[in-house]
Amino acid sequence: MTDSKDLEAEIHPLKNEDKKLQENPGKPANTGDGLKGLPRQPRVSRCRTVAFFLSLFFCLFVVFVVSFIIPCPDRPVSQGVWRTDYSAAVTYDFLATEDINRDRIQDVLFLYKNTNGSNSFNLSCTDEGFSSPCTFVAALSGANGSVLWERPAAQDGALVQCSVPQLQARRTSSACVLVGRPGSFVAVDLFTGETLWSHPSSFGRNASILSSLLQLPDVDADGAPDLLVLTQEEKEVGGYIYSGSTGHQIGHRGSLGVGGTAGSLLHVTRAGAHYILFPCAGSLCGCSVKGLHEKATGGGSPLKRDPLWEGMLNATAPGPLWRSPGAIHYLMNVPGKAGEDLLLVSSEACMLVDGQDLVPRWTFSAAQVSRKPILGHYKPDTLAVVIENGTGVDRQILFLDLSTGALLWNQALPGLPGDPPSASLPTADHRSAFFFWGLHELMGTNQTEPRDAQHSLYMFHPTLPGVLLELANISANIVAFQAVLLEPSRHAACVFLTGPTSPDTPGMVSVAKHKVRDLVPSGRVVRLAEGGPDSDQAVRDRFSRLRYRSEA
Repeated sequence: MTDSKDLEAEIHPLKNEDKKLQENPGKPANTGDGLKGLPRQPRVSRCRTVAFFLSLFFCLFVVFVVSFIIPCPDRPVSQGVWRTDYSAAVTYDFLATEDINRDRIQDVLFLYKNTNGSNSFNLSCTDEGFSSPCTFVAALSGANGSVLWERPAAQDGALVQCSVPQLQARRTSSACVLVGRPGSFVAVDLFTGETLWSHPSSFGRNASILSSLLQLPDVDADGAPDLLVLTQEEKEVGGYIYSGSTGHQIGHRGSLGVGGTAGSLLHVTRAGAHYILFPCAGSLCGCSVKGLHEKATGGGSPLKRDPLWEGMLNATAPGPLWRSPGAIHYLMNVPGKAGEDLLLVSSEACMLVDGQDLVPRWTFSAAQVSRKPILGHYKPDTLAVVIENGTGVDRQILFLDLSTGALLWNQALPGLPGDPPSASLPTADHRSAFFFWGLHELMGTNQTEPRDAQHSLYMFHPTLPGVLLELANISANIVAFQAVLLEPSRHAACVFLTGPTSPDTPGMVSVAKHKVRDLVPSGRVVRLAEGGPDSDQAVRDRFSRLRYRSEA
């Protein structure tokens, strides 16, 4: 009997347990230590399930709120073409871009003088202490050309340096600083157009300004970079240092002891010392910023001197720092292998000079360089310098490898009087797109420079070395031109500032913007050599597919 019960229990273990529970309803069955928590397990599982679904519901709710209820900020719509006109006005050779209204699109700054005394913000010249007419600085939206702000800033003309850091009421801002004629020194808030400070300048009446505003390190320890202006007075170069945050002169005028010409430059040696360089009597002259600061203030200076440069200056002082073959016309800082090098263009040659010991790296014979050179990438990630050699029908566009001076590409492209300088924009393939002004039809003819010809804008990319694309023809007088990336990686544009040829003859002043991509489809393909595998439309398509990148 017992054997048969054991056998049944082995065959039906659960049935046997149920029977025991019925026999002992108040006593739990002993199922072993490993099964003691079994009755609580379904309750824990239910809690986990509820928690999971609550978490899932919460996540879905957040996604719904963010996606459908909270509105996303609208991306500003940028017009492909816009134009803003000023009648009875004159303008100056100045264009700058900055994101003024913080819509992620670069805006346009320029100067104009309106003889009828009216403007969009009803501000008069007398409101800022000037007689009418006076020079206004204006900011236009890069998206649609609307006026963001305008402000009287000088009596006539101005040297302008924008993006100068400012410390106002414990906040960091940025300004455009203008040196006007006669004798004004004004800073305008870049984002609002408000006048931050205004002072009379301390230049002598017979002083001629040799430089744009040079931005110095913070020599007065107020937390903002300072400013330097070089002038020529009685055959001697003088330097004026101003506080970048207040506009007050720091010390008095400091003399450099030599005469000079326009085209000064601030250069930083590899020891971190700052020197002012400028052309003088067929040579390159220089002065330590530390020394100039000490002369102006009669005290010490936080800046450095470079022993090597001090030795070269002391050997010839007062006199040239480096002898040049011919008069120096243009002077540029360019990237080098171990800091900045110097690119000099003289009346006889273009040369690259080591930025520390001033030893020439290479020299390229070019006798008539008509414009300041520009930099760009002909080969991927390899800088090239572009020079315009010759004038009129003899003008040549030359590409030189910056590191070796080797000729990479050249093309005859006759120029016209009043043609703006060339420009370049970096492209996504680590090369550059280049923009040249000229008149290709003059090539191979005996025609001289025509006075009534239109200025033609050509686009060039190194992947198509045998082709130029004519983008635009402009008959108006072009005062300034920029090829600029208005939006990172998206919006390459050409900005044109046109106006009267003489500041004494008012007329129509216009600022116009054209997207490069909108100009390409109607561009005329100019073939520089016979043959070529691509049709004209294929060439336009390749230019349309170009993508641009911001400068590193």
